[in-house]
Amino acid sequence: MRKRLILLCMILLLLPLPARAAEPEVFPPLEYENFTHKAYRSYDSETLKYKIETFKVKGCRCFLVKLWMQDPGKQIKKATADWQKNIQLPLAMAKKVTGAALAINGSGYVSPTYPWIPENYPGTNRDYYYTPLGSLTVTDGAVFRNLEGVPYYGLTLEADGLHMYVGEDNEKVLAANPSQTWSFYVQCPMQISGEVLTPADWEFAGRRARRTVIGKVNRNNYLILSVTNEGGYGLTLHDVNNFFLKYFETEWVYNLDGGPSTALLARKKDKKRLVEVAGGAAKDADVMAFIELPAEGK
Repeated sequence: MRKRLILLCMILLLLPLPARAAEPEVFPPLEYENFTHKAYRSYDSETLKYKIETFKVKGCRCFLVKLWMQDPGKQIKKATADWQKNIQLPLAMAKKVTGAALAINGSGYVSPTYPWIPENYPGTNRDYYYTPLGSLTVTDGAVFRNLEGVPYYGLTLEADGLHMYVGEDNEKVLAANPSQTWSFYVQCPMQISGEVLTPADWEFAGRRARRTVIGKVNRNNYLILSVTNEGGYGLTLHDVNNFFLKYFETEWVYNLDGGPSTALLARKKDKKRLVEVAGGAAKDADVMAFIELPAEGK
């Protein structure tokens, strides 16, 4: 009997183990050990998690959002003001996004107050009033602008999340079926894989100002830096580049609109209302919002 038990145990040991369920991705996958500061707010759900930390750079107060999404292509949303009619406060636009847990200001825009357009845009300044900058504008899959022969510099939302384009042909961008776009000046792509793209002699980049800068770490993780003018005049884009290079490894870094347009809005898990963490007092053309993954069929 004893020999039979030993033989049975040996057989069981040789049998293959049942497949283990896939381990959930730990948030964040990077510990960010070399950059952890005072916690300001956090949000924790099965499909959306973020931590907002506050700190100072050159005496200027900043906020860093460490953001994780299970399926960014479905959880990043865009809300806009009326095309060619007006601009709106970020909070008013963010309210259009059901379940928005976090939102930031988006594209730069053209208006009678800020009438400048790039030299390679056809038409006059008035043709672009109350619309975002960028040779290509896509909102909820509809193409609102496609300037022929003018390359695209900006962000797109595609099936797997955000992508950054640096002077790409519009038709190639559209071939990826973007559902949304966000854009600013052509010099606003800041980094690719640690390589700095910001022109050293660009006057705009050398000014200290409020900023909204987003960086992609990997498919599921993003970093959002909001620079205020509390305790200083803000940061230059060169300061921001140095910050990302010093502390993080990113696929890319992009400068969204800033200055008075800067806005960081967040809500607590058990609350319904977004509140302004930074900025938000000036009107913008659009916002980028983040939601929990909708249930199947919704």
